[in-house]
Amino acid sequence: GGINVAKLKNRKVYVLRRKLGVVFQDFKLLPKLTAYENVAFVLEMFGYDKNEIRKKTLKALDLVGLKEKVKSYPHELSGGEQQRVSIARALVNDPDIILADEPTGALDSNTSVQIMELLKEVSKTKLVIMVTHNDAIKNMADRVIKLRDGMIRKNIVNDVKVPAMELDW
Repeated sequence: GGINVAKLKNRKVYVLRRKLGVVFQDFKLLPKLTAYENVAFVLEMFGYDKNEIRKKTLKALDLVGLKEKVKSYPHELSGGEQQRVSIARALVNDPDIILADEPTGALDSNTSVQIMELLKEVSKTKLVIMVTHNDAIKNMADRVIKLRDGMIRKNIVNDVKVPAMELDW
């Protein structure tokens, strides 16, 4: 997105953060906030007005199929529902890139497929970069890069093997 992260000053990190949505393996929901409040929190931190927060938050929760759970607290939600709140929170600010760290790691296989289908739908309009150890979901990706010890071991784009290369850390 035109930002050289190697030269980014700490005081300008917020510029990059506004372009990213992050989905954590363990959801990172605030336990004393409802689903609505967890998603709205991002927009509050970015200084959106109350009406815009409401509109964007409800839209994000509806997108992940949780509009009816706006008043539910994390402990009242299943693991899949908590992960969908996490995805709504990552999407609410309309970021350019979604980073997903093991988004299906804490979920059962059926819920994992639902989350992957949701992320696949999101990838139609956003760049989704996901880290996973789950080989069963690799068929849902457009591109799979297998890493081991900082090296690309297998690089597949649309079923075509691409030569491996060393990563420049």
